[in-house]
Amino acid sequence: MKVNYSYLPRQFAEIDDLLIKIKDFVKTGDFTLGKPLVEFEKKFAKLMGVKYAIGVNSGTDAIKLSLKALGIKSGDEIITAANTFVATVGAINELGAKPVFVDCNNTFCMNVDLVERAITKKTKAIVPVHFTGYMTDMIKLKKISKKYNIPIVEDACQSILASQNKYIAGTIGSTGCFSLHPLKNLNVWSDGGVIITNNSKLNKDLKLLRNHGLISRDEIEIMGYNSRLDTIQAVVGNWLIPQTKKISSKRISNAKYYDKSFSKIPQITIPPRPKGMRIVYHLYVVFAKNRDKLLDFCHKKNIEAKIHYPIPLYQQKALKFLSYKKGSFPVTDYHSKNIITFPVDQHLSKDELNYVIKTVKEFYEAK
Repeated sequence: MKVNYSYLPRQFAEIDDLLIKIKDFVKTGDFTLGKPLVEFEKKFAKLMGVKYAIGVNSGTDAIKLSLKALGIKSGDEIITAANTFVATVGAINELGAKPVFVDCNNTFCMNVDLVERAITKKTKAIVPVHFTGYMTDMIKLKKISKKYNIPIVEDACQSILASQNKYIAGTIGSTGCFSLHPLKNLNVWSDGGVIITNNSKLNKDLKLLRNHGLISRDEIEIMGYNSRLDTIQAVVGNWLIPQTKKISSKRISNAKYYDKSFSKIPQITIPPRPKGMRIVYHLYVVFAKNRDKLLDFCHKKNIEAKIHYPIPLYQQKALKFLSYKKGSFPVTDYHSKNIITFPVDQHLSKDELNYVIKTVKEFYEAK
């Protein structure tokens, strides 16, 4: 048996109705900021329970444009998580701002208790990352935000429909940022992103920023970017968005099935599952003894397990300019050496889940 990490061939195995929609759309020639994009934005805003959604070309640009709309400029400091994907930091770096890292906890999200000590006079925003499908402790972080009058831009690219005490990821900060990358829980056929907000001025500014700052074909109000969500991708998004809740529910169900079995294996540690938090499992991650050997064994058994991520971001060559020393973020370091990610997508069968569980058991029983 083979258990793939990518579920895309299954997800798009039967798309005759979608292809009809795309064919009909192509005939309109409405390719730039077209009607299907407007429809998708309305549907996304309704799904998230907010006033506005702005389609952009990637989750990275969702963060970048959000920070730009909040007035972030070169030399400003932006607090974010030490264990995030590089795109979070890339968005900050594109504006000439400086990322300031805070270590994570065992929910894989920023340890909010460490945030205040990272704040300086140059701190102009906080970008919590709702990593793997968990949600940062936004209730606590919002209090810090208000205390210091520092806006929050939520990187919710991996956690659509995650929640904490019924507060949905992306809806608490000034903006929430989402990715529609093909391997996200709500995905399209290329890169894509969405920004959500309840602030009418931010909505207006973000729509200008994504489209060269144009208020009409001939009038430029501000200098902006070329960061529109392709309308043809919005057609795909409109086809998939009704499935979003079902997708997250199935991933949650698969994760619970894993948890029940893996909790009986002494060498596997299940991360905390906080009460009142809805984890949507963009990634299913556990702690594993002899992780590297387990990973190799899984690969030999045709299970596409992965590590998110084996080299901490702050130790990457590209970020040497931040001058962080090895050991600066011990929890992040521990995770890089001990976590493993197993396939958890909505298309996995019980047989495939059982095969993953059986393989892990087999590895440790042979030791």
